[in-house]
Amino acid sequence: MTDLAEGEKRGWLQRLRSGLSRSSSKIGESITGLFTKRKLDRALLDELEEALIAADLGPATAGQLTAALSKERFGKDITPEETRGIFAAEVARILKPVAKPLEIGAAKPHVVLVVGVNGSGKTTTIGKLAQHYRGRGLRVVLAAGDTFRAAAVEQLKIWGERTGAEVVAGAAGADAAGLAYDALARAKASGADLLLIDTAGRLQNKAGLMAELAKIIKVLKKLEPAAPHDCLLVLDATTGQNAHSQVEIFKEICDVTGLVVTKLDGSAKGGVLVALAERFGLPVIAIGVGETADDLKPFEAESFARSLMGLV
Repeated sequence: MTDLAEGEKRGWLQRLRSGLSRSSSKIGESITGLFTKRKLDRALLDELEEALIAADLGPATAGQLTAALSKERFGKDITPEETRGIFAAEVARILKPVAKPLEIGAAKPHVVLVVGVNGSGKTTTIGKLAQHYRGRGLRVVLAAGDTFRAAAVEQLKIWGERTGAEVVAGAAGADAAGLAYDALARAKASGADLLLIDTAGRLQNKAGLMAELAKIIKVLKKLEPAAPHDCLLVLDATTGQNAHSQVEIFKEICDVTGLVVTKLDGSAKGGVLVALAERFGLPVIAIGVGETADDLKPFEAESFARSLMGLV
């Protein structure tokens, strides 16, 4: 995804602030509740660290934030607002290395495999990405590779109609690898710029899922040795710390090149994105704070950090 125009950015910042309000309220209330006009001492630092861990930032990130606060203000008077400002700056520092847009390469089509557990928002994310890139004049093909979920196939067809993207779908229960192969062949033949492939996310049978995704990747390489050029993992922010295990599982299955974090507006667990960035260092391609296509946008470190701490 590409950078935003100025007017679009202002509107997005408002949606981001609103979308992260549950997370920022939880963090802000926790921080404010710990202050009784006292100096920053070890006991207060420990309490702040516990509050950050409870807000899903994770122990490692919480330790980094309180260490930064201690370095600047230990033994001095400090307010909740100053604390949030220092935390926001440290969160932005952690996030800046992973704030990277999806780069569409020279290969035609650029093949993106989209993975994640069922219910994470994969299919909706694909539709929103299709709308984003269609709006920028690219030819987009969508592959309905979650063949056992009729609802996912129908949802992708609706996004195809809405965005003017071609949709390749098969019969219910069709072989997902064969469908991906057909979609790539059609995308090549039509001169498409981008191929987005939906996949199943049934973690109940991890071995079966691994085999299916490995087969999809194998058949894609028969037509295009470099495919898939990207593998995006879609994560639902409301799952909190469970997102860590999902990253670990999918990193075993395929070469995850980036993350998309959805449903930040429905959760007080937005801090998990910071913990994921600190632990895995994977690029965060985009974040979602709502249901409409305009609610998925490229990830920007500083605006997210300030929104998370309730500063914008």
